[in-house]
Amino acid sequence: MTANKPGDPTTLNRLYGRAKGKPLRAAQQDLVEGLLPRIAVPDEGEITAERLFGRACPLHFEIGFGGGEHMAGRADMLPDHGFIGAEPFLNGVAQALVHVSGDHGAHPPIGNVRIHHGDALEVLRRVPDGALSFLYLLHPDPWPKARHAKRRMMNDGPVDLFAAKLRPGGEFRFGTDHPVYLRHALMVMQRHTEQFDWLAQKPADFLRRPGGWPETRYEAKARAQGHEVWYFRYRRR
Repeated sequence: MTANKPGDPTTLNRLYGRAKGKPLRAAQQDLVEGLLPRIAVPDEGEITAERLFGRACPLHFEIGFGGGEHMAGRADMLPDHGFIGAEPFLNGVAQALVHVSGDHGAHPPIGNVRIHHGDALEVLRRVPDGALSFLYLLHPDPWPKARHAKRRMMNDGPVDLFAAKLRPGGEFRFGTDHPVYLRHALMVMQRHTEQFDWLAQKPADFLRRPGGWPETRYEAKARAQGHEVWYFRYRRR
């Protein structure tokens, strides 16, 4: 990993964002109190597939999973893989728990998901280097004002961390509908070509959502508002 100097604006030590919104519905509160403690990421120690799922398996990590649609969708597609999601927004965690629980019995529960309500970077640092097969950053807060650029997850410090935690051949997926964030992210990733190969050969490769990439509610909202959405896949060299 590249060491960043103290005060370097490309270093991000924590995830910025809301912690709580409107009051939870009773059913959501029940899931937060009952289900979340059973599938929560441990507060301390190394984070491995064996520790979380009791077996060796490909490990996925989603930073800021929003309402959990993508995470739950991917976990349902790949039952033999393990998924870790981290989200600081309590309402998003509650909605993800609805998906993981099988929509309150409407579908079978999803058992290969572990959730951290809090800072994704704190958990990601505890994952052994080279342990992840996939890492996802989908529609992060764009922090569009220049003075807030250091708060963006797509900066050199976090990208160095992503590279360290992904195995060779592992995949980093990034999505956004915000043009300022898009330009910023492309600029950052251009500085990391020794770590990542961009898996795009033509414009259609990043203008259409790839197969096996479930739609998030933020993406659906962006499309409803007429925004263009961009999809990026990078392979760890």
